[in-house]
Amino acid sequence: MTCDEAEILLHALLDGELDAGHAREVELHIAACAHCTALLKAYGQMHDQMARSNLRFAAPSLLRQRVEASLPLARVPDRRGVLKGFVLGSALSALAATGLVMLVLRHEDEQRILSDVVSAHLRSLQAGHLTDVLSTDQHTVKPWFNGRLDVAPPVVDLTAQGFTLIGGRLDYVDGKTVGAIVYRRRIHVINLFVAQTSNTDTSAAKLETVKGFNIRHWSQRGLNYWAASDLNAEELADFGSKFEHAANAS
Repeated sequence: MTCDEAEILLHALLDGELDAGHAREVELHIAACAHCTALLKAYGQMHDQMARSNLRFAAPSLLRQRVEASLPLARVPDRRGVLKGFVLGSALSALAATGLVMLVLRHEDEQRILSDVVSAHLRSLQAGHLTDVLSTDQHTVKPWFNGRLDVAPPVVDLTAQGFTLIGGRLDYVDGKTVGAIVYRRRIHVINLFVAQTSNTDTSAAKLETVKGFNIRHWSQRGLNYWAASDLNAEELADFGSKFEHAANAS
């Protein structure tokens, strides 16, 4: 592993985002490289300082007084009304809390998976990790996945639209083996991760930015797709639209 490759993964190592194999590679490099050891130490100190910093802002007491003074005086309700309101409020609060917890958990799952996608994309940029099958022919790449995954991902040729097929490989997202179809747009690599899902509904595409990388996510025909790249958001959205159209037509 070179210093350039290790530097890309130092933050991921600190945040515990690397799998055991790649974490071991980075640690072995650091043990023999004074430059990367110093970088890791500096990043670690920065991480600790931010964790210890008091970044909360306490509102002045005068603000509370002004808010309370602006509230209208409320009449005192009778005891029975208070009890009824308490029971109804408790039931509604329980329902709302349940829904809120589900939303929070779903959001955390989505963010964790997006983080996995970025980590897998970064790993692929290391020398020798980009493809397991190197080919610009979709009829070579697609059959390669047969028998290696439960469902072979669709592979389409988008060269005429400006996105050149490079090949494919197996990768890991959310602790599961997924297919990765690799495209190139000028000097930019696009990793299209494809995983089987039990949900057969089609979901509209979402475009998010995670750790400086753009990710376009959508679901279609029982498959989840994540297109990850440092390509700008507009061109990545264009890639996703063209892939969806070609996959539907095939």
